[in-house]
Amino acid sequence: MVRGFDLQDLESEHDYIQWLFPLEARSAFNSVAPTLTPATIAAFRGDAALRAELEASLVVMLLFYGLRVAADPLRLRIDRSPDFPTRSRVWLSVGNHNYLRLTRILTSLRVLGLPDHSAVLLGQLELIARTYPQLIGKTTLAFWRRAVNQG
Repeated sequence: MVRGFDLQDLESEHDYIQWLFPLEARSAFNSVAPTLTPATIAAFRGDAALRAELEASLVVMLLFYGLRVAADPLRLRIDRSPDFPTRSRVWLSVGNHNYLRLTRILTSLRVLGLPDHSAVLLGQLELIARTYPQLIGKTTLAFWRRAVNQG
């Protein structure tokens, strides 16, 4: 259902991100969202179909941010899409709540068996931060880097 949301729904609804990208810690914003257990983590890491579902959720969120998985058969890449100038206006601002969503996405991808996706997304976010240093601060970058490099 969430994957069928339009871009406005993805911005205005605030209780789905915890379902698409669960973490081990309970969400302060959505107490009924699932949390990860060691068994759930092991299931994702061991099942390509579960990881494919997680990747499909990532594709939806990348569209929201004006990003996309590049069609590069040699390596995983996440690039800005042609819609980036328009989409970035929705989330690229000082202290935007989407920065927290991105931290969750980066963490969930890493924990659930898509660490390369997490690292590649971080790389693109670091490029965006270099382009817009007045909008993405060092503290936000530190959170994103920790999300990818823990564990």
